[in-house]
Amino acid sequence: MARALINLPKTAKAGAVIEIKTLISHPMETGYRPGPDGRLIPRNIITDFVCTYDGEEVFRAELSPASAANPYLTFTTVATKTGTLRFTWTGDNGFSQTEEMGITVV
Repeated sequence: MARALINLPKTAKAGAVIEIKTLISHPMETGYRPGPDGRLIPRNIITDFVCTYDGEEVFRAELSPASAANPYLTFTTVATKTGTLRFTWTGDNGFSQTEEMGITVV
């Protein structure tokens, strides 16, 4: 399992724009680089990232082999109600990781 770091406010005023930062540890191997034996190292990348806020999609990104190892994404959304944000990364070789964090709207 990869290690994910997520930074978002624990509380926000209703209607406030909140900034969300995510980082996940992943090698992001492009499939174009030769290994020590001269053969290409198989591709292994995160292909998709989705963030939902109480079940409603608020951000989506499609990643490519040109993405850096340990992809860092930052985006904003509007704090509408107290709820749960779910972050899901999916990729090659069946990779999938989901993390959840709550936010309280006052």
